[in-house]
Amino acid sequence: MGSRWLRVLEPEPEPEPEPGQEREPEREPEPEQGRERGSVTAEFAAVVPAVILLLAVSLGGLQVAGQQLRLQDAAADVSRSIARGGDAAAAADLPGVRVATAARGDLLCAHLSMRASSPVGSALGLTLRASSCALGGGR
Repeated sequence: MGSRWLRVLEPEPEPEPEPGQEREPEREPEPEQGRERGSVTAEFAAVVPAVILLLAVSLGGLQVAGQQLRLQDAAADVSRSIARGGDAAAAADLPGVRVATAARGDLLCAHLSMRASSPVGSALGLTLRASSCALGGGR
């Protein structure tokens, strides 16, 4: 019983070449030319626009993040300026910024907002907001 299974699993021995003949090298089966031809080009053409879109959205997101950082920095400058008795609008040097100030006890706070000016931010209609407070002891 065991020898039957061994015969099934073992590959059949190849016949020995006749004297004077050489054994032919084994060839790999050739793929069908009709179906395989151009598949790499088609896949590449489908992937390239997706990669470009992903890169553009990522760069747009970085631009929005940079604008948010500049707005937060401007909010800190405005709050320090009004705490010293300066002008709030003059401290906000970003274009299109709306400035609102409020007093909370001893703190003077500045609230800034602006529309995102990057292509991705304006396409999504993003409004960036930042606020900062400073101790109002300079008056």
